[in-house]
Amino acid sequence: MKALVFQGPGRTAWTDVPDPAIEDAAEAIVRVDAVTICGTDLHIVKGDVPEVASGRVLGHEAVGTVVEIGGDVRTVRPGDRVLISCISACGRCRFCRESRYGQCRGGGGWVLGHTIDGTQAEYVRVPFADLSVYALPNSVDSFDAVLLADIFPTAYEVGVLNGGVRPADSVVVVGAGPIGLAAIATARLYSPARIIAVDLADARLAAARSLGADATVRADEGPEELVADLTDGLGADAVIEAVGVPDAFEMCTRMVRPGGRVANIGVHGKPAVLHLEDLWIKDVTITTGLVDTSSTPMLLRMMAAGRLPSAELVTHRFELGQMEEAYEVFGSAAETGAIKVVLGGPQHTVVALPDASVA
Repeated sequence: MKALVFQGPGRTAWTDVPDPAIEDAAEAIVRVDAVTICGTDLHIVKGDVPEVASGRVLGHEAVGTVVEIGGDVRTVRPGDRVLISCISACGRCRFCRESRYGQCRGGGGWVLGHTIDGTQAEYVRVPFADLSVYALPNSVDSFDAVLLADIFPTAYEVGVLNGGVRPADSVVVVGAGPIGLAAIATARLYSPARIIAVDLADARLAAARSLGADATVRADEGPEELVADLTDGLGADAVIEAVGVPDAFEMCTRMVRPGGRVANIGVHGKPAVLHLEDLWIKDVTITTGLVDTSSTPMLLRMMAAGRLPSAELVTHRFELGQMEEAYEVFGSAAETGAIKVVLGGPQHTVVALPDASVA
C-alpha cells in the first residue's frame, strides 16, 4: 500500500510500505476513506517530536471502513464505517479507568503516527479497537466526521474545559488555526460574554469571526491592548494558547486577569519563559494537556444533530494520493489560506473564505 513516511527532519515521502496486519486480538484493520493533516504532523516533520523515528507512517486522524478485526473485538465488524480516534485506550490501566486516555500506560495514548504507524495511508492498524474507534451514523459525512478525531475534542477538553470557560467570561484564543477555531466554536457552548481571536493571518481571523469570535486582531497589531480595552484593564478570564511557540504562550500569560486561567494546547518544540516574577502574585492557573477524547461520543452526537460547524473549517480537499501536495498547502497556510485539509475520494476543491475582518 501507499503511505506518507517520515524520513527524518524536513523529509517525507508518499511511498510503498507493507500492508498492516493484525498483531493482537484487540486490533482492527481499517481502510482509510478520509484523513487529515494536523499541526502536530508539521511539528514532527520539523523535528520537534524526536521520539518519532525515521520510517514511521504519519497521521493520527481518519475515518474509514473496517476490513478485518481481531478475535477480541466486539463493538465493530468488517464493513462498519468508523471514526479513528487520535488517542488509543487500553481501558485497563489507572489512567484509562479515570477516562484520562491520553495518559494510557497500557500501550495506548497517542500512538498512531507517533510510536506506531499512523493513518496517512491506504490502510491502518488500530490498537484497542473497541475503545479507539467509533461507529458513525449515516447522517454524519466522513469529511465532517474526521474533524472529531482530534481537533474538536482537543479544543474542547484541553482548551475550553481546562480553561474553565464559564457564562459571561471574556475568552481569548491565540491562534486561529484548526484547533483555535474549534476552541472558539466549543467555547460558545458556554455563553461567554466575548471571544477575542488573535492570529497573524487575515483569512484565519475572518474564519474566526464566522465561527463566533466577537473581536479579531492581528498578533502584530496590539492584541494585549485590545484585550485590556475590552476588559476594563483587567485581562481575560480564560486565555487559550493554540499555536505552540514561546511568544504566543508568553503573550497569553500577559493577557490573563488575576485569578484567571491559561490553557495551553499548542505543541511546543522550544522552551518558553514562565515569568513567575510577574505571575506568582496573580493567582493564575496554567494548564497543559494531551487530549483524552473522553468527549468524543458527546461531540459526535452534537455533530449528528447539526450542532457543530464543519464546512467552515475544511478549506482544501485532495485525493489520498496527493498527500505531499496537501502537506505543502497546509504547511504554507499564510500563503494558501489553508485551515484544515482533508484527503480522500475523487475531490480536490478549494472552499472560498469570507473577506478578512480585523477588529
